[in-house]
Amino acid sequence: MFRRPRRILTIPAMALATAIGLMPHTAQADARFVDWISSFYSTAAASGISRKTYERAFAGVTAPDPEVLRKAKFQPEFTTKAWDYLDSRVNPYTIAKGREMLRRHGKTLSALERHFGVDKSVLLAIWSMESNYGDILDKPDRLHYVPQALATLAYADKKRAKFARTQLVAALKILQAGDISPKEMTGSWAGAMGHTQFIPTSYLAYAVDADGNGHRDIWNSVPDALATAANLLAKNGWQTGKTWGYEAVAPAGGAKYVGQTKTLAQWAALGFTRPSGKGFPRGGERAELKMPGGAGGPAFLMTKNFFVIKRYNASDLYALAVGALADEIAGHGSIQQRWPRPDGTLDIKEKFELQSRLKELGYYDGEVDGNFGSGSKAAIEAFQGRIGLTRDGIPSQKVLEAIRRR
Repeated sequence: MFRRPRRILTIPAMALATAIGLMPHTAQADARFVDWISSFYSTAAASGISRKTYERAFAGVTAPDPEVLRKAKFQPEFTTKAWDYLDSRVNPYTIAKGREMLRRHGKTLSALERHFGVDKSVLLAIWSMESNYGDILDKPDRLHYVPQALATLAYADKKRAKFARTQLVAALKILQAGDISPKEMTGSWAGAMGHTQFIPTSYLAYAVDADGNGHRDIWNSVPDALATAANLLAKNGWQTGKTWGYEAVAPAGGAKYVGQTKTLAQWAALGFTRPSGKGFPRGGERAELKMPGGAGGPAFLMTKNFFVIKRYNASDLYALAVGALADEIAGHGSIQQRWPRPDGTLDIKEKFELQSRLKELGYYDGEVDGNFGSGSKAAIEAFQGRIGLTRDGIPSQKVLEAIRRR
């Protein structure tokens, strides 16, 4: 089942205006950007990229993608409060859908678990986090043409230029290998691609042809995408049969140990306990203390697999969400302690209730998923205006209590 600069005048600006059929983000032609694309061919050629591949990749690309630059300024993993981040990713919607996908792809997931030693629930959680189980791939307005996105960052984002240049060459290698056509090479603003959102260099390092059709295709093949994720985790040291970490109750003053690594027995000796009352496993397993919600929130003793998940995304919140969602999908339970939410804010169950009630009353027609985007906020504003509250669009206890009385 498993198989492992000078401007280049030979690519004139006019040739780059030929359409390839999928240019999701267009803008007025930018001569300097077109010149940059022409000049970058020398770098691509040095890595073995043919002129034919290069011309196919950039046909029709005549301007940077402005949405890429806008999105580059906002990364929720590093700006959102822990509880809001977890609410939007670990909730009744993502849990139920994960269990549905477990039933639908159970045979594939079991085979991957046996082959790579990575828990199937972890693979499902990553799939959820990266593309909402592939749903994002069906929303062209959320996708970017990868060569254009990476060229945009290389050309206009000094902070990410080096990264983008490396990823762009890797993307061109993927196209040259024939794994995917230019038309299908879509992804995130930063060039992450497919069901499991691999950047091009990671794709080249870990992509797997799991369905046996001769192509590694994380865009259209669920087996290939999940196998590629499993391969990344396995090759970065995933410990089969081990958890990602343990929720813990910190003793008074326990926050001073954040960032320290000790054995589970040593943590227990310092007064750290489990919310369930069960003791920590015996043995010399080591874990690092993290308290992402601050001293007033839950504590977590993170073991080796947590840090392996971070090889996928360097954010602590990302890895925590993957672990928590995986546990929920597998039926192991949820985070038990409350987060230190500001007074008047909603927990995830209340967020679902508010969305559901707004929908029942006709104010909201979107998905009940606990995420309060523009549609949900507009619905709240409409309801607030109807009953005489300040129209701020904020989901709050006050709004929930008011809608419960309707």
